[in-house]
Formats: sequence, C-alpha cells, structure tokens
Amino acid sequence: MRNYKTMILTLLSALVFTLSGCAKLQSTLNELQGNLVGVSFTMETYDNYGKLTLTAKGDKIKLAGNKIEEMIATDDGWVRHYEMSSVMTVTIDGKEMETCGDTVIFAEKGLEKALDFTTSEFINSHSELGDITDNTVLAYWINGYKNKFGKSRVVVVKSQMGQPLCVYEGNKVYWEIPEDLPKTTKLMIDGKALYIHRANFQIIDKGLLN
Repeated sequence: MRNYKTMILTLLSALVFTLSGCAKLQSTLNELQGNLVGVSFTMETYDNYGKLTLTAKGDKIKLAGNKIEEMIATDDGWVRHYEMSSVMTVTIDGKEMETCGDTVIFAEKGLEKALDFTTSEFINSHSELGDITDNTVLAYWINGYKNKFGKSRVVVVKSQMGQPLCVYEGNKVYWEIPEDLPKTTKLMIDGKALYIHRANFQIIDKGLLN
C-alpha cells in the first residue's frame, strides 16, 4: 500500500513538473492563489486620454466582477437572468474599491514595463515559400496550442482613445478572457499576471517585429 501511494505521489510530481512550463496552468494556479489569499499587484488607472489618475499597491489584491439581476420575458413567463455589470470590485489588503469606466492595469509584483521598447507603426511580413506552417488554417491551430504554453510576444496597451500607455514583453506570454471579470483580459508574462481592464491593446508575436 505504501509503495502504491509512493508511486501515485511520484506520478503526480512528474505531471506537475511536466506542466510547470504551461502558461495556461500557471494562470490557473495564479487565479487560485488570488482567490484564496490574494496576490501582490500594482494597480494603475487612466482616463480615456491616457492620463494616469491613480496608482495603488497592495500585498494581497483580489479582483471580482459584479452580476446584476434582471427579469427576462420568455414564452414560459418571466425568469431571472444574471448579467455581468461593468463594475469591478478590487479588494486591497482587506479594504474594497469599486471601479467603473476607467482603464485599469493590474501588474503582478515583479512584472516590469519594457521602458526602452519602441512600438512599431508598420508591420511588413512575408511568407516563406513552401513553409506549411504559413497556411492560415494550420497556423490558427498551431498558435492556439502554442498560446497555452506561452509564446514570445509583445503587449502594447493603449487608452480608450488610443494613447500609448505601456509595453510589456516576455518569452512566455499567454492570454485569456476571464468569464467572471467585465471587459477584462488576463495575461501571464513569464509567470507573472497582467490584467487589462477597459483598454485598447495589441498582443504581437515578436517574429512580426523583427
């Protein structure tokens, strides 16, 4: 029995080690940690024109969406329906803040902006003759698979009026759209979380910028 338990623990350890490079798994673990105890973030809010209006830092920050109850008419009568509102609740070391409307960026402690990166206004790409991975259908599935493990990418964040705010880059960049947060995109950049709320942005393969 003891040998059986040892074998199971060994297999589980091997599985965790194998998947440790998976950015999607890192995102899940990061979210679990945030729900349980919170994660250290720097929060920056901007107005529509890109002016920084607030900076907040906390050791334990948690993000949460807010649902509103609506009554919807159906053939069977009125039924209750819950829709995600535009209001997001931010818990900072046990205290709460509600935010709505502004662009908000949450960067996990240790995630630094690429201060010396110059954004490009023009991308001119060419397909390699005979390269099967350039096929658009095949590339879509390959890139979807690569995204789960993280790709070498650049993240350009802009205000809602298109003013550049900041740039992040990493060798393992993964993104997803959380179901429980309104108008928000979550990224994992080399193991660190970045949340972008109500902003314009581009996530660009570094290969397109070479």
